[in-house]
Amino acid sequence: MKDVVVIGVAGGTGSGKSTLVKRLQEAFKNDDVATICHDFYYKAHPELSYEERTKLNYDHPAAFDTDMLVEHIRQLKEGKNVECPVYSFVEHNRTAETLPVAPSKVIIIDGILIFENEELRDMMDIKVYVDTDADLRLARRILRDVRERGRSMESVISQYTKTVKPMHEQFVEPSKRYADVIIPEGGFNSVAVSMLIQSIRSIVDK
Repeated sequence: MKDVVVIGVAGGTGSGKSTLVKRLQEAFKNDDVATICHDFYYKAHPELSYEERTKLNYDHPAAFDTDMLVEHIRQLKEGKNVECPVYSFVEHNRTAETLPVAPSKVIIIDGILIFENEELRDMMDIKVYVDTDADLRLARRILRDVRERGRSMESVISQYTKTVKPMHEQFVEPSKRYADVIIPEGGFNSVAVSMLIQSIRSIVDK
């Protein structure tokens, strides 16, 4: 496929990435938009027990099979279909299912660490970093993990202090320097989102 536009949306946990991606999907729904989340590509650990999997560091680059994601993006840009893995945040493991993704003119990738990997980063035409206050991000993460992933508040806060916060400071925040656009509050920043949509539209319509 020619003229495929790859957009990367990065930022810390609970920053508003998903809301921004949803706004972009709505804006370009008539242009064939494929959306892939880096979280789909957490490595499988069938050799570990559930208790052992709960203790892994899921905020380090090594937790992801980013090589598979890079290959899938390459195949999509070549006009080929791919089968994305499906990850269960309840079981902390990949499922046996896959998610079919068809090639599209616009490919949106989102995740906390997508700017950390140089090979993946170089495949993006537009890199957007969502910058949100740490207290607000933590509050959103607690609500999400308790409501949607069956976690206790104590386990969420424990994980945040042990791995999420230090990994954010070591890997996520420094990757902000690679961004073309920084949007405070992500999808909740209507003015910035409108400007981003216009910029992408000018590329798509070339």
